Amino acid sequence: MKEFALNGQKREALGKKASKLLRKEGVIPCNIYGENKADGKPVAEQFTVLMSDLRKAIYSPEVYVFNLNIEGEAHKAIIKEIQFHPVKDTVMHVDFYEINDTKDITIGIPVKLNGLAQGVRDGGKLNLSIRKINVTAPYQSIPEVLNIDVTNLELGKSIKVRDLSFEGLVLSTPADVVVCSVKATRASRSAAATESTAE
Repeated sequence: MKEFALNGQKREALGKKASKLLRKEGVIPCNIYGENKADGKPVAEQFTVLMSDLRKAIYSPEVYVFNLNIEGEAHKAIIKEIQFHPVKDTVMHVDFYEINDTKDITIGIPVKLNGLAQGVRDGGKLNLSIRKINVTAPYQSIPEVLNIDVTNLELGKSIKVRDLSFEGLVLSTPADVVVCSVKATRASRSAAATESTAE
């Protein structure tokens, strides 16, 4: 996974009013959930980052490990959740989850389809049903993309999560979820009908 350096400032003023003022200034309220717990639940450390610093990581298909520097405190983290404005689609809040070298994490990794499917050669259309698959592993073992060979995928067939395996990764997306498929098109149905008539 690629790494992304990000600087943050500890947050003093809390509450909705303070958060609204921060966002007007181009500053995004954030939480990071780490090892510290209270009543069995992770304790959030509150901080802020500049939207201009975060934009490249947010609006990107890439999945990053963040090297956070919060006023001299170093944290390695991944994004747990992003809250967007329901109308403007601007970033309202970001939750980070602290990671380390020994703890497994679960994260969605982009899918990349490789090869020309047999079903496409026969006139069908390749459809990607999900863009990411959730995987569980130590972060160092997680690739930037999950490469899937579709060369032998025939017309009317699909690849499900259960059909896939990647060394060192546990696939956490349900096994029966369809990743991609080749569907018949009008051209392929017409060709099949012509072939049947000829026979």
